[in-house]
Amino acid sequence: MAFWQSIFGNAACLGIDIGTTSIKIAEVAESSSIFHLKNYGLLESYGHLERLNDAIQTSSLKLFERETVNLLVTLLKQVKPSTKNVVASIPPFSSFVTLLEMPMMSDADTSKGMSFQVRQYIPLPVSEVAIDWLKVGEKEDENGIKKQQVLLISVPNEQIKKYQMIFKSAGLNLVSLEIEGLALTRMLINGDQTPTLIMDIGARSTNLLITDQGHLKLSAQTDFAGGTLTQAVASGLNINVKRAEELKKLRGLLGSGGEYELSTLMFPYLDAIIGEAKRLKIRYETEYAGKVERVILAGGCANLPGIQAYVGEQLGLPASKANPFSHISYPNNLEPIIGDLGPMFGVALGLALRGLV
Repeated sequence: MAFWQSIFGNAACLGIDIGTTSIKIAEVAESSSIFHLKNYGLLESYGHLERLNDAIQTSSLKLFERETVNLLVTLLKQVKPSTKNVVASIPPFSSFVTLLEMPMMSDADTSKGMSFQVRQYIPLPVSEVAIDWLKVGEKEDENGIKKQQVLLISVPNEQIKKYQMIFKSAGLNLVSLEIEGLALTRMLINGDQTPTLIMDIGARSTNLLITDQGHLKLSAQTDFAGGTLTQAVASGLNINVKRAEELKKLRGLLGSGGEYELSTLMFPYLDAIIGEAKRLKIRYETEYAGKVERVILAGGCANLPGIQAYVGEQLGLPASKANPFSHISYPNNLEPIIGDLGPMFGVALGLALRGLV
């Protein structure tokens, strides 16, 4: 399935989100300090529903370069973006992210100190990974000593080279790579200080994030995702996966009467995702003395009927669907579908803004 629309004509930046089974493009332009949606596109493969190995990339760190280039070129031909400059996403299973507490010091001294911290936390040799860090807050310890909170990010050099090759082969200029969590935080949180749990439920992977004071603080990942729910419906009702996907999207968790079984088949797997979210929430509240106050659902599964109410009830938090388009302007003719587009385009939009700010 593919859809696209060209809207404005100004220079802009492309945010490209290469997921496990889809590629999303958002082109955003800035004018008078206002961000405008200029172009967008989605190319989604449903082959993964029938063949588990049919994916653009997987949590085993496999990125299928040739297939990805072909899909990307196909989408670009339809979208016809006005720029070749790209900020692209790194999925959670291709990166290592951890929150560190360090003594207060200058950025230069923090950089020097980070080289010693890296060896303690990263499971690969330092020579094989690219390292970045971001100061995300301050905290006083039990002795009243102020410390800085630093988000340590590392990505295998091999993965970076693959992305560089993909975008070069597609005729694009890869300006920057960014982990999905930072792009989502930029787009969905937008500096809001409220401690928030973000559940980004994609097709083959779920990305879980905790933000506080407007910054990403913790993240986790699980392979339980939308495809898992579809497989449960297909097996339970003895129907093909394409029909199961249709029923899942149409009825979600609101099945009643003869359709009630549809919901009950998905609950155990959705509960597994929620269980991982609970563990991340407890970890943050225990280790960092914060209290998560809300949950935002992103990814394609955020559009499932009834999922907001169910997740909110299970977590004991007010739950809402991601609405990244609340921070940028878009044409009125998109209004009927903007609510469904939002949860799927949070990462791509956040990446595009990274290239403009």
